[in-house]
Amino acid sequence: MHRKQLWTAFAVLAFCSAIFADQVVLKNGDRLTGTITKSDGKILVIKTEFAGDVTVQWPAVQEINSTQPLHVVQQNGQTVVGPVATADGNLAVTTAANGTVNVAKADVTALRNDAEQTAYEKSLHPGLLQGWAGGANVGFALTRGNSETKNLSLAFTADRKTLTDDVALYANTVYATNDLPGATPSTTASTNQGGARYSRNFTARLFGYGSADFQTDALQDLNLRSVLGGGLGYHAIKTDRTTLDFLVGPNYTRENYTTITNNFVALTLGEDFSHKLRASTLVTEKLYFFPDMNDTSQYRVAFNLGAVTKISKWLGWQNAFGDIFVTNPPAGAKKNDIILTTGLNVSFTH
Repeated sequence: MHRKQLWTAFAVLAFCSAIFADQVVLKNGDRLTGTITKSDGKILVIKTEFAGDVTVQWPAVQEINSTQPLHVVQQNGQTVVGPVATADGNLAVTTAANGTVNVAKADVTALRNDAEQTAYEKSLHPGLLQGWAGGANVGFALTRGNSETKNLSLAFTADRKTLTDDVALYANTVYATNDLPGATPSTTASTNQGGARYSRNFTARLFGYGSADFQTDALQDLNLRSVLGGGLGYHAIKTDRTTLDFLVGPNYTRENYTTITNNFVALTLGEDFSHKLRASTLVTEKLYFFPDMNDTSQYRVAFNLGAVTKISKWLGWQNAFGDIFVTNPPAGAKKNDIILTTGLNVSFTH
């Protein structure tokens, strides 16, 4: 008798659990039970007890029934909030103020539970110190014996993206010496780069930007190159895995070499590309062309290619290649500067 009562209690608990859980019915008849978390109009995510987060294609969803309030965003930008049921192919949202509101499934652009809605609203207006992601790269090499060299490379990147704007910061340094007595030159590399760019979206594709970039290169006799610019950009590709941006605009360039100083207005033509090969590897590529507006035979080209592979949540392996070409360096200096670095990447988010 005791065993029968125990099984009855389990059955009641299971039944109650099903009653107070969200349910999603697919067009093939499959039924998922759990907690609906979000949808972007393309996929739906439901958190289940035993399988964790389950992702299904939004067009494959036949019915939705939620016991929790959901924030249903429509194509016209309006949002209705309340428990959701499916009636005649539409979503029937039981709101507190307006009773039941019917929303066509095809008109739904987003769907979020309370927790996801709170996170979404926070992402719209993050604090200045919130929403940052980036990392620092460190590489060091030392030889002693037949050769005596030191090589240090440091890099830092930080990026803060919101739905409306983007702030990007970067800095990198490469320094190398040959310590053998009489070695000429004793310093074999000494270059520093840094800068920032602010972008703001005007539409889903079009954005404006302003940028400031700085560089020094002791072996090219470059004391400081300053480039201040701005213009328009276009998001040619913008997905979770791949982005491709094109930029165009004027810039003011000042180059202070040991023997000469150049000041001129130039044009910025550039493209930024990034792609996630897998969940653990990100590849980035940038190509910028800066022709002198007064003399188009004079120009500068900057190319960067990099990859970061995650080893753990905060540690990764970084490889980077860079090439800067100028047509008019001081006499005796080479036109190309190529940098290849590899080392550990310590990532952060805030």
